[in-house]
Amino acid sequence: MTSPQRAMTVQSRRLAAVNGVRGFRLIVKPGRGETYGLTIEETYGEVGSVLATAVVTVTPQQTGRVIDALFAAIRRSGYQPSVLTFTRKAPIRLAEPDGVRLTLILLATQPIAKRERVRALVAGINAMSTEETYYWYSKCIGVDANRARKALRTLLSDD
Repeated sequence: MTSPQRAMTVQSRRLAAVNGVRGFRLIVKPGRGETYGLTIEETYGEVGSVLATAVVTVTPQQTGRVIDALFAAIRRSGYQPSVLTFTRKAPIRLAEPDGVRLTLILLATQPIAKRERVRALVAGINAMSTEETYYWYSKCIGVDANRARKALRTLLSDD
């Protein structure tokens, strides 16, 4: 075996699949007083070896506008809403469909100031099927994310 062929053999390695499921975790970021912001991370793998990446971070003001959707996602993931406090240190694990829906809500409503428009966006996303939320989630974090988010906002609100 000549050295260039050997070097080629050494460099070609197979990628290993990550064992485990995709999920989401909610991290509470304390604000002023008893307020809190949030970071949602998309995770891969099990508790021992988790790969995570932050998908969206929102301020305490933005959190307050979508608190009902936040509580609904927490309930559907098997928690009581009381686990969500400004002093919480441990992340809250969300089931994949609930994490996708909540993240999509936060991404769509993040730049919006009008409360009526925020409500329309939240109601529109909550009315979507699970498959639709996965589709829009993939678009809203993909290459043309800003255009996709604008398209989603236009689709779901009358403005």
